[in-house]
Amino acid sequence: MSVEGGMKCVKFLLFFFNFIFWICGLALIVVGVLVQVALHNTFMIRDATASGAPIVLIGIGVVIFFIAFFGCCGAWKENYCMVTTFAILLSLIIIVEIAAAIAGYVFRNKLSTVVQDSLTDMISNYNNSTDEFRDSVDKLQRDLKCCGVNSSSDWRNFRPDRTSVPDSCCVNVTANCGIGTMTDAAKVHQEGCHDALEAFLKKNIQWVIVAALVIAFLQIMGIVFACMLMRGIRSGYEVM
Repeated sequence: MSVEGGMKCVKFLLFFFNFIFWICGLALIVVGVLVQVALHNTFMIRDATASGAPIVLIGIGVVIFFIAFFGCCGAWKENYCMVTTFAILLSLIIIVEIAAAIAGYVFRNKLSTVVQDSLTDMISNYNNSTDEFRDSVDKLQRDLKCCGVNSSSDWRNFRPDRTSVPDSCCVNVTANCGIGTMTDAAKVHQEGCHDALEAFLKKNIQWVIVAALVIAFLQIMGIVFACMLMRGIRSGYEVM
């Protein structure tokens, strides 16, 4: 027996919400991958704590694809078992998302130390690393318009003259523009990358947390609709 009246409206709302969940799942996967790549490739942050939140987001995104299947099929077919499974799995996902948001907030608070250590390692390993690593360091300094960790003097061991910096530190990047110009503010950025990188990461982590909480709210609405539909389906069985 199919649901009637208001329950039919709930049925289609739940079906629509599951389409939104599918989009949310895709969004979580994309955001998780972008954050993971940014932390470990673009910004070369090696701290294991940093990987927690993006990996969880990717995992949640994948799982949501399967959960959306139960929700869509359960709502369309008015299958009590599938709708119940959808509600239970979605509840578990919300718990994991809240944990990911907490992990992101905790990492946000220790970000200054992690950035300091990562940038220090970056400078120490620059000369003995691969071309890909050096290109990543140079891109970071060019994009953020910075030089070194806290100042350009952090590159004092870059060359034997102790007054040179990588060309990516230059205000106008040209070949060999960093030779002997470490303290020349007209030619080389004097500000370190620490503050700029920390501010950039905090801003992006904040948006990830907000996105996770918004999606969790939408999922709570989905659980409410699922419970209403479950009640309507059960009532239909009882009438029969």
